[in-house]
Amino acid sequence: MFKDHAGLRAITHNALRIVAGFLFSLHGAQKLFGVLGGNQVGDLMSRMGIAGILEFFGGLLIMVGLFTRPAAFLVAGQMAVAYFWVHASQGFWPVGRGDAGNGGELAAFYCFTWLFFWAHGAGKFSIDGCLADRKAASEE
Repeated sequence: MFKDHAGLRAITHNALRIVAGFLFSLHGAQKLFGVLGGNQVGDLMSRMGIAGILEFFGGLLIMVGLFTRPAAFLVAGQMAVAYFWVHASQGFWPVGRGDAGNGGELAAFYCFTWLFFWAHGAGKFSIDGCLADRKAASEE
């Protein structure tokens, strides 16, 4: 039951990348385009504008698995900044709001999710994976 299932590991690795990248890009779309109940930022060079750009395009790159490691590293840093600049000053616990906590659980979760993809790469079913396979085949 607990044997190593490489195929299942590859599928879940890629499913996490695709779903997390898609959801993260939606946060950017809220900021950039004012969709899905978000407020569109007026100035793209503001902190929220830059966050929207990183979230939208970083999420899309991670979702399709292109330049996954650098994109994941960049947005992991963005989420760490979001946590410590915005959320940590509002309370100790990341869950809850107000007296209960600082509301930063999503920033913390995304930060560590992106660190995972920075460390492990996009996975087999990605553009990065296809490019690596093509390069390996040409070197043989």
